[in-house]
Amino acid sequence: MRDKTRRAALLLPLALGACTVLPQRPYQEVRRFALEVERPERVPPPSGAPVLLVRSLRGAPGLDARGLQIARPDGTVTTEFWSEWAAPPAELAEEALRRWLAASGLFSAVVVPGSRLRPDLTMEGELIRLQADPAAGVARAGLSLLLLQGGEGGQEVRIRGQFLPEGTAPLPGGAAERVAPADAAAAMTAAFADALARLEAELRSTLRRGR
Repeated sequence: MRDKTRRAALLLPLALGACTVLPQRPYQEVRRFALEVERPERVPPPSGAPVLLVRSLRGAPGLDARGLQIARPDGTVTTEFWSEWAAPPAELAEEALRRWLAASGLFSAVVVPGSRLRPDLTMEGELIRLQADPAAGVARAGLSLLLLQGGEGGQEVRIRGQFLPEGTAPLPGGAAERVAPADAAAAMTAAFADALARLEAELRSTLRRGR
């Protein structure tokens, strides 16, 4: 028993010394980016404009994580570990969507679930794309949305429109093997703004036909 104790005591410093020579991974700070999208100009709504309820946006597979999505030439998509959005991208996209539509002049109000205002129309859907593609030199954003009418007080729900707006924006420097995270986030934000502008144009046409 005494010999075993001696051997353990002799081996302990060697084990501690081995631990000290293991390579240390340098600390890398996580960079976070905001999806700040604002309509260039706020337009006042006309009298009698409908109230729109925007339900929570879902995120397509992969967009439930905060990391920036970068497309590879082979078609696969990687998620950046050290560069991410300030919140889940679907949440940021939902807030940007509400602000944009509230400034579009199409609706008297754009409300969230639980509002005391009774909505005339409801929008629901998901964020299906928000990624940078360095090989193509562009960033892409896409939404899949339904515009619904009715459902209040036992009314039958009617689909007023289905929208698949997609937006693009160039990456600084054009096509390349890699892109800086800040440049990727800025281009994705611009692509999302382009998608919202396209959505607004489609909504305007749909609402005009329904009058």
